[in-house]
Order: sequence, then structure tokens, then C-alpha cells
Amino acid sequence: MCKIISVANQKGGVGKTTTTLNLGTALALEGFSVLVIDLDPQANLSGYLGFEGDEKPTISNLMLSIACSQKIENEDFESCVRVSEENKISYIPSDINLANAETYLMNALSRETVLKRVLKQEYLEKYDYVIIDCLPSLGTLLINALTASDNVIVPVQTQKFAFDGLKSLLQICNQIKDTLNRDLKILGIVPTMTDNTNMSRTTLEMLEKTYPDVICRTMIHKSVAAANSTEQNRSLCLNKNRLGDEYKALAVELFEREVC
Repeated sequence: MCKIISVANQKGGVGKTTTTLNLGTALALEGFSVLVIDLDPQANLSGYLGFEGDEKPTISNLMLSIACSQKIENEDFESCVRVSEENKISYIPSDINLANAETYLMNALSRETVLKRVLKQEYLEKYDYVIIDCLPSLGTLLINALTASDNVIVPVQTQKFAFDGLKSLLQICNQIKDTLNRDLKILGIVPTMTDNTNMSRTTLEMLEKTYPDVICRTMIHKSVAAANSTEQNRSLCLNKNRLGDEYKALAVELFEREVC
């Protein structure tokens, strides 16, 4: 059965997109079949993968079809999937039309479950994992992602204001678990962009003290290699570098948590 993981944080610039792609590639290197989905109208994940637009449909088209009570078949889903041979993963890109999602989902029947109805297990049989790169917002799209997911990963930058919004996000996760998705599990809070400053060390200590049960032992350090990776459209895990090794270690840790 395919596991669906959302990578979420309402605060931007914390490493959600970098985590999504590199975790996906790290899992692929472990032998798993991975599909990543860009659920952000800014389409940063799509850009990271080198997507420049084509005539094929995107995640926006799939969600709009369901929102308008149109049935989608497996071939409709497959038509949205691209393959990044270099990064060893499949992906469904985003586009600017996703920015209108709040509008067209407003009148949709059971609007919180539109993405869940897109991601039917029968469409995901070839994949071991689906990883969703969520937009930095607590709106309808995020609720859709959490309702469709088995697990949530929360990247948190270990810098000033790291706790801003984190409590709200975790509260929403708990509310969705109570009402829409009883199987939802917070798989891990991932410290990102860590360094040797007092601020980073203090923030990490506070995270470990406040969320001891879900904080990951694997940390992702701050490095220009991350920016270079996005420019090259190539996962850090494919090169010999510290961040690539950290994402590989994170994949192993999260897999161990997920199967326990």
C-alpha cells in the first residue's frame, strides 16, 4: 500500500521543497518507487525538477475535475505524471492556476477531500511513497493535503521565529486527525538550516524540549550546496556532499519511524 506524506509548514523559506525532492530521491536510492506532488502555486518544486511547462495537465487539472464533480480515471491520473530520470522519481507539477483553488474548491462537495479523491490507491499501485510539497498557508489546499496523507513531516528552520506558526500547524493536524483523517500521524519535525550560532543551538534545544517525541535526530545543515542543487535541477543525494548524506540519513530515520 502506498504511503502518502505531506511536507508542511505555514512559514516559508524553511526547506519544504528541498526536503521534498531530496527525501524523495533518498528513498528512491533505497529502492522505493516515489512520486512527488507540487501543491504550491509558486511551483518551486516543479522548477527544482526543471519543469518549464508543457501541454500535459497538472495537479490543478486533477483537482478542478474532482471539484466540478467530474470523474477521473487511471489514465487521467497517469497523463499528469512526469518522470525525472536524473532524480530517479516521478512527479506531478503545479501551475499558477492552483492559486485559484480556494475559489473553485469553495463550492465543491466535501471540499476537504478533493485531493484524497484524486489520490486513490488504485492510481498509486506502482508507488511506495507519494510526497506532497505543501504551500506555506493554513488554507484549503493544506487541509486537503493533510486529509489525504498518512504522515506529516514539518521542516523547521533553527533560527529566530522558528516557532511562529508551528503550534498552529500542529493544532490543525490534530483537528484533522479528530475529524477528517484518524490515521494522520506527525512523522517528524525536521531541524533545517542548522549552523554553529547560538541562535541555532538555542532553537534546537527548545524544539527538543518542546517536542521530544517527534523531533528528528537527523538535522539538515545550512549550506550553499542547497541553492546550487536547485539551480542544477539535481538532488543533493546524487552528489557526494554533507547535505546529501543528511537527507539519506533522514530517509532511513523516517522510514524506521513510519514502519514502527
